[in-house]
Amino acid sequence: MAVCTHLETLGTADPPALTPQGCQDCLATGSQWVHLRRCLSCGHIGCCDSSPNKHPSVHFQQTRDPVITSYEPGESWRWCFVDEVGA
Repeated sequence: MAVCTHLETLGTADPPALTPQGCQDCLATGSQWVHLRRCLSCGHIGCCDSSPNKHPSVHFQQTRDPVITSYEPGESWRWCFVDEVGA
């Protein structure tokens, strides 16, 4: 059974001070998103991989920040890109 090895190294990064009302990258380009995700390393808010631009995957490829969490009300799951498991 695969286990995320990155949770112990993460801080408690909050979203940016001016929390966006959507995916930061989609808002900048005028794109649309489906659901929102938050990077647990830096707080970046991005769209889910069901969205056309898949910004959390792009963010991981650029930064190597390993774990995201849902930024949707009532959802509390996490995903580790490195270990490819729920965290």
